[in-house]
Amino acid sequence: MPLPPSDLAPLDLPSPIPARLARLPELACDVWWTWNWRAREVFRRLDYPLWRQTAHNPVLMLQTMAPERLERAAASRVFLELYDEALAELDAARRGDTGWWPAQHGGPGAPPIAYFSAEFALHQSLPIYAGGLGVLAGDTCKQASDMGLPLVGVGFMYPQGYLRQKLSADGWQEEVYQQLDWSQAPIERAAGEDGEPLVVSVPLNARHVDVAIWQVRVGLTRLYLLDTDLEPNAPWDRELTARLYGGDRETRIQQEIVLGVGGVLALRRLRIAPVLWHLNEGHAAFVVLERLREHVEGGRGFDDALEDVRGTTVFTTHTPVPAGHDQFPFQAIETHLAGCWGALAEHRERFLALGSWDSGAGTQFNMTALALRTAGRTNAVSALHGIVTREMWANIWPDEAQVRAPVMSVTNGVHASTWMATDMARLLDRYLAADWRDRVDEAAVWAALAEVPDAELWTVRQLLRGHLFTFIRERMRYRWRVDGVAAPRVVAGGILLDPAALTIGFARRFTPYKRPDLVFRDPDRLAAILNATRQPVQLVFAGKAHPADEGGRHALQRVYRHALDPRFAGRVAFVDDYDLHVAHFLVQGCDAWLNNPRRPLEASGTSGMKACVNGVLNISIGDGWWPEAFDGTNGWLIDPGLASDDAEAQDAADAAALYRLLEDEVVPAFYDRDEDGLPRRWIAMVRRAMTTVGPRFSTARMLKDYVTQMYLPLLR
Repeated sequence: MPLPPSDLAPLDLPSPIPARLARLPELACDVWWTWNWRAREVFRRLDYPLWRQTAHNPVLMLQTMAPERLERAAASRVFLELYDEALAELDAARRGDTGWWPAQHGGPGAPPIAYFSAEFALHQSLPIYAGGLGVLAGDTCKQASDMGLPLVGVGFMYPQGYLRQKLSADGWQEEVYQQLDWSQAPIERAAGEDGEPLVVSVPLNARHVDVAIWQVRVGLTRLYLLDTDLEPNAPWDRELTARLYGGDRETRIQQEIVLGVGGVLALRRLRIAPVLWHLNEGHAAFVVLERLREHVEGGRGFDDALEDVRGTTVFTTHTPVPAGHDQFPFQAIETHLAGCWGALAEHRERFLALGSWDSGAGTQFNMTALALRTAGRTNAVSALHGIVTREMWANIWPDEAQVRAPVMSVTNGVHASTWMATDMARLLDRYLAADWRDRVDEAAVWAALAEVPDAELWTVRQLLRGHLFTFIRERMRYRWRVDGVAAPRVVAGGILLDPAALTIGFARRFTPYKRPDLVFRDPDRLAAILNATRQPVQLVFAGKAHPADEGGRHALQRVYRHALDPRFAGRVAFVDDYDLHVAHFLVQGCDAWLNNPRRPLEASGTSGMKACVNGVLNISIGDGWWPEAFDGTNGWLIDPGLASDDAEAQDAADAAALYRLLEDEVVPAFYDRDEDGLPRRWIAMVRRAMTTVGPRFSTARMLKDYVTQMYLPLLR
């Protein structure tokens, strides 16, 4: 159940809040505001320039706002009406007595589902995410709140977050790590009934590490984050949760013990008794170790304990590449688990066998294998990924044919209220059902898009492109004036982009299999496309490479160098330090979205879904979720008519197919205007993309699938 407002830790504010606005800090400290327009409007109206300067961070706004602004707001009848309405909606969300789950499965008060993930993306002021895994987890938490589904998230605090990205003069990524000021973020220490901060002790090797518990409010949902940066811990243990995916393999093992074992201990300390445990990727698989230990120490035999754990565990795998699954030498596992066994020690060999996996380079302890063998339900994140997963892990179920292996597919979705631009949502408010946000997964709701006039839809699309270029221009102006970046960086950052030109976006993690520089394979042909008279095209890139991914770092640097190439005349840009704030502008403001991974290495992907709900058309390889979505009328499929094991030949064929699409279909559709100046063919595809993708690839549909296909079968 949601905590009462009185449990909220007070913000450190320079001046008191007017009594009439006493709950303003509470609203700022619940990230529910991020996807509810009345709450956002409260902070926008308080001080719009400050709203922009703080990158939409209400906590920081309240800490820096002039007192007279608050006094004026407290005296404004119009503002107070908006404020009261926003708080009434927040209170309703926290009660959890409305939405799909209570309507279908009873009122609030049901035991929660524990959702474990190594990262969660909720807002840029909480940089505890690196990419798609975190975005999916954050969207899941938000959707659970909307649906009234009792869910608690468990993850890491990461006092240094993920990397901040800077580019050198020649375009090499430079990673910047800094201690984050959590007083400026919507997060607080979890406290017990006595008001004291909660801490659990996690065994690591022959020692114990103290772990603090933080909490983030997400409407009805609560997220608990683990943090080892406590004074009693040794310096090296304080660094365990310092940053996302940092350190070596030894650090990774210890992080995963803290997440899995420590996460269970944290929920017990919080007196939360989950009815189901959902492991989002293999990082959290040590949850089953601690739960097995609990059962055995409670007097259960190992087989009974394992059956109970299987009957209450759900596992989602996201990685279609064997090398992407964490595995460790058995010696390292035994070393770091030495203090975790307890009564489970006599069954140590049986537990280790659950994670045993021969990847072809010797048998090791594999976290995904452990999760697969101990979960009662397992899913991949797209239909194609399901096929790949069943083939990859076929040896886990040697007696089953691949088609019958117990891995189902629940294709990812996106939280439309988070990712849809306000301008687009307001347009839909005028033509769709009044409750369309609550029925976003219903095709009939989106069918009303047919009533939206072409001119109005195109006007919104033009507005969103304009917002993108304003953002890019002002961002680079700031970089030039404050950070002192050199003029070439300003050009590469997009200052020369044309606000009226067809704009194609590519924003995601930079890694070789995603082929971020595929479009530059034939630079002269691309230059002719970009610089076509009266039909210019421009490319906007953004993304970070993992510090240890040399291939991704080199690809990023190559893209940056292309942005400086005079042949492209400033029509290629790289927007640095990609985060959720940047992502919103890109998925809303581009005209088309490029996705060209090497098939079938993209498990699902969600950025193209976010783009579609904003009327941005996909140009994609038939990988991940796109084969399920593409129907020939709602975007474009990059289909070279070749499937080769020769990477060089495949890249050449895919690039040629991409050029043909741009030349023959994409560019003509965008620039073919009627006497009213409207690109009717393009608008028809925009309408079709929103109508087909909006309901099917929403977190509402996704989470209902989890409930009906994964959760309820175990609870019966």
